[in-house]
Amino acid sequence: MNQAGPRDAHGSTGGTDRSASGSAGDTRDTSAQAHPAADARPRTGAARVPPQQGAADADREREGGRQDTPRDAAARSDSARGEHTHSEIPIPSPRAAAPRPVVQRSSVRGQILDALRVALMGGELAPGEVYSAPVLGERFGVSATPVREAMQQLAVEGAVEVVPNRGFRVVERGARELAELAEIRVLLEAPVMQRLARSVPAERWAELRPLAEATARAASTGCRATYVESDRAFHRAVLALSGNEQLVRIADDLHRRAQWPLVTGPASRRRAALTANAAEHIALLDALIGKDLATAQALVRDHFACT
Repeated sequence: MNQAGPRDAHGSTGGTDRSASGSAGDTRDTSAQAHPAADARPRTGAARVPPQQGAADADREREGGRQDTPRDAAARSDSARGEHTHSEIPIPSPRAAAPRPVVQRSSVRGQILDALRVALMGGELAPGEVYSAPVLGERFGVSATPVREAMQQLAVEGAVEVVPNRGFRVVERGARELAELAEIRVLLEAPVMQRLARSVPAERWAELRPLAEATARAASTGCRATYVESDRAFHRAVLALSGNEQLVRIADDLHRRAQWPLVTGPASRRRAALTANAAEHIALLDALIGKDLATAQALVRDHFACT
């Protein structure tokens, strides 16, 4: 009988006092003392509120020589008020539920979309021809799904049209449609640039010169796809000075639509056309800095006519 007491004090499975007090509660408190950060770890599954320590358990631990910690006092206070601490009901981290496969697929879709735009402007996808998503997927080394999603975006931009049960046809645009797009861009952007020329200080316009120079470098390569992206960046930066996000989006959509079909002819002719187009960016900045509204309007009109 004298030996049973010490075994109970060291946590043996026998003993009337320990079974009456609830060993589950004692075990929880001991593990919490050894691992204070355990309660803060996110857990999966349904949240389980552990049993609260009773007053008899607390008295017994104090009689055994263990001193209360601030955490013990706070737990007893919360228990008396019928409250639970935040650590008892872990909240799963939102990052753990992030849709990783969707992000990866969107990245592939974006890469395929860029590749298709380059192919369109480079003449690899010819106007009037129908292309299927599976065939293009084999060409790019991906499944048909991201190709189909990218082609749907190009259909929204007006570069291709859906052909049921076949694929996508590259749109053939006539001179009249391209002229109409150019007219819309002039009506949209020219008044904005005139207003900005009156209000934007010269130093702000000067900050856009590196973008204009980038279009000149892109034009010297003769790659229309590279030039189109630099030209788009320049026009977005100009219109962004208005602070009108909807204007920037609409103008950006028109800019993309105006790129199809590509400029035909020998490579030297295409490079010369791109170089002349890029030079107009520098001239336009000079006119805006000098607040020469008439010259700026004329440059915008001529620029869009050949973009």
